[in-house]
Amino acid sequence: MTMHKKQKNVVLIVDDSPETLSMLNDALDGQNLTLLIAMEGQQAVTIAENINPDIILMDAMMPNMDGFEACRIIKQIPQLKHTPVIFMTGMSDTQSIKKGFEAGGTDYITKPINPDELIIRMQSHLSNARVTIHAQQALDNSGQYLLAVNRQGQIKWATPQTYQLFDLAGANESWLAATLAKKLANFVSQPDKRQFPLRVQAESKQLELKYISETDENEYLLRLSDLEQPDEMALLRERYPLTERESEVLLWISKGKTNREIATVLSMSPRTVNKHLEQIFKKLSVENRTSAAAMALQCL
Repeated sequence: MTMHKKQKNVVLIVDDSPETLSMLNDALDGQNLTLLIAMEGQQAVTIAENINPDIILMDAMMPNMDGFEACRIIKQIPQLKHTPVIFMTGMSDTQSIKKGFEAGGTDYITKPINPDELIIRMQSHLSNARVTIHAQQALDNSGQYLLAVNRQGQIKWATPQTYQLFDLAGANESWLAATLAKKLANFVSQPDKRQFPLRVQAESKQLELKYISETDENEYLLRLSDLEQPDEMALLRERYPLTERESEVLLWISKGKTNREIATVLSMSPRTVNKHLEQIFKKLSVENRTSAAAMALQCL
């Protein structure tokens, strides 16, 4: 079984056992991978922060800093938050498995390791991570005021434009971490959050946050608006007979995003995006996405 990749993925293997390291090196040899080795937790953190591996195979039990603590630290590094971590452990009890996932682990595999099973799992997690990272890059480059928060209202990530608007509004880090987080925690817990946006007063601007979708079990995607500036989706709906969802899709089309990227952002399937596009084409009396995007840009 071979991983077909034009560019080698970088795998960080973390284990204090020379026998396990030797076995994994033999198992992954010929899989078009670049292998890095760490024999304890702190060394793994240092290598991961400097090299940014594509996936990490982490031994759970090691002296000094164990794999759980190393994983927690790695997941706090912004550029590594989407990096899959597969725990390798001789323990299969529920408590140990739970501890791994709570630390930020993506999966676990029990020792003795079956090489074919490990490779299959690595393929799956590498593919999922690429989709997530590409979607994140699409968001960052979209020019949109978007952010994701957890149930506690803490910002997990935001586009550069969002941070710029927070700065213009005089929203400093302490305000975001305390005042806004408390309001957002209450907002995302409401069943009617899609119908009623959250309005907050920062130091120099009134801001509005609209719920878009739940992108993960504990991640909510929101759109930030400056109430002193026109809302792009509202402008599209004023000009054309579009639903809110259709205006969202059209806005992303105008930004040059693919159906798959839009589907990831809006938590729907590419097929659903295509059905929205069919209605958009009909309502705008156009035949393709290029013409629809041109009309959207003209409106905006």
